[in-house]
Amino acid sequence: MIQIENLSLDGETYTGIKIDTKPAPIVVINGRKGFLMCGYLNMEAADKTGAIAVSISGVNSFDDLLNKEVGKISVKARQEGVKEGMTGKEALKFL
Repeated sequence: MIQIENLSLDGETYTGIKIDTKPAPIVVINGRKGFLMCGYLNMEAADKTGAIAVSISGVNSFDDLLNKEVGKISVKARQEGVKEGMTGKEALKFL
């Protein structure tokens, strides 16, 4: 099953995409310039393509992606001001 949902946060609207895979889902929230992604997706590929990306591991839902701490940050996301230890919701403001 694929779930696509508009998420409203602090006056902004973001698109959340969740793909049910086993043993855990793939979860992404797309921002204006970049995206939050679950740990399944590859940060090295994000850096290679110049993406503004943030990876958060151990997520199963959009709420998890927004509330857990940032794990990995692409070079471009770091340049935008994202830092380790932020929540996904805090990082999304830079994306």
